Amino acid sequence: MSGALSMRGVSKTYGSGEASVEALRDCSFEVRAEEFVAIVGPSGCGKTTLLNAIAGFDTVSTGEITLDGRRLAAPGIAPRPGPDRVVVFQHGALFPWKTVLDNVTYGPLRQKALSRPAAEAKALELLRASGGLDTTAASYPAQLSSGMQRRVEIVRALMNDPRLLLLDEPFRAMDGFSKATMHQHLLDMHRRYRKTVVFITHDLDEAIYLADTVVVMTTRPGTVKQVIRVNLERPRVPQMLYSREYAELKRSAAESVHEEARRAFERGEKEQA
Repeated sequence: MSGALSMRGVSKTYGSGEASVEALRDCSFEVRAEEFVAIVGPSGCGKTTLLNAIAGFDTVSTGEITLDGRRLAAPGIAPRPGPDRVVVFQHGALFPWKTVLDNVTYGPLRQKALSRPAAEAKALELLRASGGLDTTAASYPAQLSSGMQRRVEIVRALMNDPRLLLLDEPFRAMDGFSKATMHQHLLDMHRRYRKTVVFITHDLDEAIYLADTVVVMTTRPGTVKQVIRVNLERPRVPQMLYSREYAELKRSAAESVHEEARRAFERGEKEQA
């Protein structure tokens, strides 16, 4: 299993004529197999549009997206999700009427990829590795904390053994303490299972701390403004947040992001006028 992702000249326009909206323009970057890439940029810059195209939920207007050389998206290709790409959404997507175990085993059983005993054994193993969540297997989502629910969703994503894990601001609604805990958990799961990760966020600290590479997007139409290689050692530890190397990386990224945020704000004022 690999997981090398390539975006080449990807653009996306919604609608036509005067009502058209250009969400993405000529986006190009590469993601190596097992790499953790964070995409940052102002609201409305097309981050989620790009993630949806990678996931197979949406089309592209120009360019192409490939995974291990296989074309996922290009003009004329219908959206086509697949078990090789799994999304963890910003808002929880667990079935509230199913137990943790039933939520986690749902995908493989629905696709008939595993027998029920095999699926349950794999689920319990993954839940156990996720901070002892196997003890919650008979619980329902409403009985879990928000952090535990997020961990269950990551386990459910890993059940299909995907090549690519796509996360759309999964920790946005969490308080600082819970978010820091989830960062360490996600880093541990990435080290353990070595999946390629594309992570959407507005949080620069989050992006730099988690990722091998940070892709900074411009305001709409979104394109790649800067690609920052994060040369911090792994495993990542919270003390790195106070290092000189971290401060320099954040300064470089902040200059790009703040400039685009200002442009988005000014454009919004003009549009409302």
